[in-house]
Amino acid sequence: MSSEVTKSSSRLWRATGRTLTGLNPALESVLAGVVGLLAGALLMWIWGYDPWKAYMAMFRGAYGDSYGLASSAARGAPLILTALTFSICVRAGMFNIGAEGQLYMGAIAAVTIGYFTLPSGLHITAGIIFAMIAGAVWSLVPAILKLTRGVHEVISTIMFNWIARFLAFYMVAFILVDPMRGEKTISIPMNARFPILVRGTDLSYSLFAAVLFAIVIYFILWHTTMGYEVRASGFNPKAARYGGIKSKRTMLTSFILGGLAAGLAGATVVMGNPPTYAVISGLPQLMNVGFDGMAVAMVGRNHPIGIIIAALFFGGLTAGGRVMQFYGSNPVPLEMVRIVMGAIVLAMSIPELFRIFPAIKKQGTELFSLLRRLTSRVSHKEGSA
Repeated sequence: MSSEVTKSSSRLWRATGRTLTGLNPALESVLAGVVGLLAGALLMWIWGYDPWKAYMAMFRGAYGDSYGLASSAARGAPLILTALTFSICVRAGMFNIGAEGQLYMGAIAAVTIGYFTLPSGLHITAGIIFAMIAGAVWSLVPAILKLTRGVHEVISTIMFNWIARFLAFYMVAFILVDPMRGEKTISIPMNARFPILVRGTDLSYSLFAAVLFAIVIYFILWHTTMGYEVRASGFNPKAARYGGIKSKRTMLTSFILGGLAAGLAGATVVMGNPPTYAVISGLPQLMNVGFDGMAVAMVGRNHPIGIIIAALFFGGLTAGGRVMQFYGSNPVPLEMVRIVMGAIVLAMSIPELFRIFPAIKKQGTELFSLLRRLTSRVSHKEGSA
């Protein structure tokens, strides 16, 4: 029994360490990025746009000056955290799709501190802690459903995303609404906002909060017993259980850590992004930040340090993409900008998708079997009726 578990574990370790081309992962990511840029250039050329001028405009808008760099970093900060939400659970062998809903709850929780009068330093700290707790609490229900009832985390987290979305709509419209401006919530108090890092831009010290949290997660996952247990459970659950690791504890730990990250992401958006410092009706500044984090996690190879770099790159694509729409005599329309960004991100995600494909296949098989059982039960009940 021991030799079989050891062999199985070693095979999985080799599988998770493989790369698509056999190159160093960092070099492979750069190569994938070049392929994505070439694919985007080909698409623009086919539809009659100048790819060279378009890319020059994009990179100039993203990294050409201090304003572009600040805009790229500001858009990348929350993506670091939502990417961590996804990657932590991937390391534990699960797919947590719930960063979007946990982000909403974190943002709403951060806004509620506007009703309290606290000292300056304590106010911002309370907002951060309150947001992180809200994100973690929202992640607990899917975790408990999986641990106690075997509910697949993909189904439960997607459902809770929708619940969080409409709950946030309700809170913005009826509970936290600004009496002077009905299209948004009350604003975060001045002493509870992240200070602006670069004057004249929307980059705040929330960037340091995101990077610091990513470094803490790196330390936990790679330099603590708890992190080793989380990663071991993801590599091979059977071998981990044989080695005395409690799988339920590692699942709960990964969900809570992911919820803390997503909740902090919500706080960075509403406490660190001028000018409103509030949640706007319809959640435009929050929408899809959680889902975009999944793409960032794949580009960053589900590693905290890689995620930091990938998020800043993704933020640069977003900031530079706006410039592509207004540059030169033949600007690239928004729809084509998004297609090009999608091609780049997809190409850079393929190596990591290849690496974790065995886990994706296993999760997909479990999900389809669960749906098949549910369908058969419903059919059986209808037949009996």
